[in-house]
Amino acid sequence: MAAQARRRPASADGRPDDGPPRVGFTCTKKIGNSVIRNRSRRRLREAARQLVPLHGLPGVDYVFLARDATADAPWDALLDDMKDALLRLAAALERKA
Repeated sequence: MAAQARRRPASADGRPDDGPPRVGFTCTKKIGNSVIRNRSRRRLREAARQLVPLHGLPGVDYVFLARDATADAPWDALLDDMKDALLRLAAALERKA
């Protein structure tokens, strides 16, 4: 799986958006048929439900991209991959800030 993150822009009055992190998921037709794509999305959604509150930053939008192995990857490996992605993205966003 792959992940992207972007800090939400400040409001019109200049205050930063410190709301909870928002999450999106995408899965292209290259991954497989609709059953496999939906399974991949469901697994990503559950992993994000567990990990984003712990490792996600407030005011950030995350997008998780399913890959070929997402539907069949061992659950612990998927959780480790997502946690690593969240930590890397957080570090990158903190460097930019």
